[in-house]
Amino acid sequence: MKRLVITIDGPAGAGKTTVSRKLSDRLGYKYIDTGALYRAVALEAQFAGISPDDDTGLEHLCSKLGLIFVRDKRGLRLLSNNSDITDQIRTPEISMMASAVSARPVVRKYLLDLQRNMCREKGVVFEGRDMGTVVFPDADKKFYLKASPKTRAIRRYKELKSKTSQTVEKVEKEIRLRDENDEKREAAPMKPADDALIIDSTDLSIDDVVEMMLDYILG
Repeated sequence: MKRLVITIDGPAGAGKTTVSRKLSDRLGYKYIDTGALYRAVALEAQFAGISPDDDTGLEHLCSKLGLIFVRDKRGLRLLSNNSDITDQIRTPEISMMASAVSARPVVRKYLLDLQRNMCREKGVVFEGRDMGTVVFPDADKKFYLKASPKTRAIRRYKELKSKTSQTVEKVEKEIRLRDENDEKREAAPMKPADDALIIDSTDLSIDDVVEMMLDYILG
């Protein structure tokens, strides 16, 4: 079977990361978490004191960034100019800032080129919010994974509870706000590709979702 480019889009907490990792393992493909790239830009902008709406500052920042994924005994890690930032980008504050910088055309252009360079060899699962609509409109197989805001909030709360004092209600509020920002932004709004298979994971296990995807890919 030829090696494919697979995209999995959807909102925060829908299960994209876990599903994408398991699917890539089952297929023997590389896995790319593109949301982490936006978080990386947000983190570096925060370090540099650059506002999310400062296009000149963001463009200068991106021109000097070197982002690369590496795999070690802990799994997939993201390096920014050779510094491991994997754990630093997983905070509620960076999540919201990532949503803001992702709306800026200068950031999107930088990461568009970077992501497409990662696809020179096929056999890749790309996880994100506009992979199947903007970055890889000609991807071989596309998925859009969604779930109810309450379900997604509970999932995200369980992920973050050791790192934050936020309540489930606070997490859900932030999820709804980020959804609104991502869906209404002018540059590449979050939405399913016309040819994507839409899967609602609200009442499904991770393994159920992966099996559905495999059936669609291999069927």
